[in-house]
Amino acid sequence: MAIKLDKIKDERKKNKISFLVKNSDEVFTNTIRRLILEEVPTLAVEDLEIKDNGSALYDEMLGLRLGLVPIKTDLKSYELKERCKCQGAGCAKCELKMTLKASKKGYVYAEEVQSADPECTFVYPKMPITKLLSKQKIDIVMTAVLGQGKNHAKWIPGLPMYRREPVIKVNGKVADPEKIVSSCPQGIFVVKGNSVEVVKDKIYDCSDCQQCVDLDKNISLEDSGDFIFTLESWGQLSCKEILTQSAEILIEKIEEMEKLI
Repeated sequence: MAIKLDKIKDERKKNKISFLVKNSDEVFTNTIRRLILEEVPTLAVEDLEIKDNGSALYDEMLGLRLGLVPIKTDLKSYELKERCKCQGAGCAKCELKMTLKASKKGYVYAEEVQSADPECTFVYPKMPITKLLSKQKIDIVMTAVLGQGKNHAKWIPGLPMYRREPVIKVNGKVADPEKIVSSCPQGIFVVKGNSVEVVKDKIYDCSDCQQCVDLDKNISLEDSGDFIFTLESWGQLSCKEILTQSAEILIEKIEEMEKLI
């Protein structure tokens, strides 16, 4: 049977999506997870020229902070250096120039960084970079490049994870309904008569802690064999872009393997 995806929850304001992967196995599901973590490219600051740094942070700490601030990424406009026509020499297709100049007392925020590409700026404008006292200033020129999580964590586009779909059954009366309800950290049960009932809208929130099963023998917790896949984007790419890119990379790897065979 063909693999099927059923959307569970799409929280765009939180850059988070959950969906059910049917007719699959751990190998395929984990392959998608690893492709997201290791292969999907994003922009991140790689090189810095620190002309002036009067802040309390050492140059190395300032560079570390800037490298880990996520940058909005346009995959159509940029290419990995090793695949660029300039052969890694550095051009507008594989490098993004950014500058940061600040001399005002107080916090220096990500929104103060000027990008050569207005479409590719730091994702979170109010993310603090450092703090300046009176008469202190910073002057930095940055070069951001496309990279992959397998080389450094700063290029990872988000947090992908999966778990098996839980199947909870109440097979009769339970000894202490109130205790069952209060013991569930996800609020999956409600009292109904002399027993409890599963709240269908919260079933996918089950953390498989087994507390309900331990408290009463009439409650069973199994799995359907399908998987709940959750992806939370750091903001460089949308969840859809990340998943689409991971699928394209998988197809590319399969085609490459076929040629080798």
